Amino acid sequence: MGFISAHFRPVAWLAIVLSLGACSNSTENTKQFKVLTTFMPISLFTKAVAGNCAEVQALIPANSGPHDFQAKPADVNALRQAKVLVKNGLGMEGFLGKLIASADNKDLLVIDTSRGITTLDSPAEEGHAEEAHSSHSHSNHSHSSHGEVNPHIWLDPLRAVSQVENIRDGLVKADPSCAASYRRNAATYIAKLQTLNAEISNQLNPYQGKTFVAFHDFAPYFADRYKLKVDFLVDVPELNPSPADLMRVAAAVKRSQLKALLSEPQEGERSFNALAKDLGVKISVFDPMETGSVQAFQNPATYFKVMRSNVADLIKAFGG
Repeated sequence: MGFISAHFRPVAWLAIVLSLGACSNSTENTKQFKVLTTFMPISLFTKAVAGNCAEVQALIPANSGPHDFQAKPADVNALRQAKVLVKNGLGMEGFLGKLIASADNKDLLVIDTSRGITTLDSPAEEGHAEEAHSSHSHSNHSHSSHGEVNPHIWLDPLRAVSQVENIRDGLVKADPSCAASYRRNAATYIAKLQTLNAEISNQLNPYQGKTFVAFHDFAPYFADRYKLKVDFLVDVPELNPSPADLMRVAAAVKRSQLKALLSEPQEGERSFNALAKDLGVKISVFDPMETGSVQAFQNPATYFKVMRSNVADLIKAFGG
């Protein structure tokens, strides 16, 4: 074995030299730089910024979401080897604290994409109508199932811009050799997010002040951005609605004259479907992107495709 390792040593050195030089030239690099992400939108944003400079891998596999994720030994191992971990923050990834402690990776840089973003409170338990949401800088006390602050910041394209900026700055710090690429890739993606925001503003402008009803509490940032109101059945998708929740939502639907309730692609939610039937309204879809298919995960353009589809379905729910 000694002979083989000695014999291969120059080749190994050559590989290291090549991988160090790879970022500075424009060819596809050797993808030695490993970045872990948590769930789908964070993976999409990170892939967009990383481009060819890093290998991006999601901790939470396709078709499962952050609410029901169970870490495996392989996840601890992946964290041990990663240079960077990118998370949404705001308590969305409740499983991470233990996982990071188990991995004991002193060199791991954690990028919290929620840094500096104005957040909205999760509603108090009694009344759920989101018009009472207040803005403030975030704190992380637990309060309802989501914590005191609603974590779904990525569903507002302009807050998503801030998340992409946070990812860019973190990757530039962790891997300065690729800084120019990270900045260029981020600028391209941010321009698309700003275009998307202008487009949605324009489409939803006629519906300002209207209320829509979602299955779980994912939509306050989206509603806040486009001057809508939103109600929901349960805090997080795993909860079962109480009779009081169903009554509250039924009242909201009648008041707002909604034509559809907005379910999620992942949730064939029986109580929601039954409620829609009782109220004589349809079920439409609003995908909060907490999970998605393998293909959806791979392509940063998924974000734009899903958001445009969400807006089209929402306009139908308003009777547009």
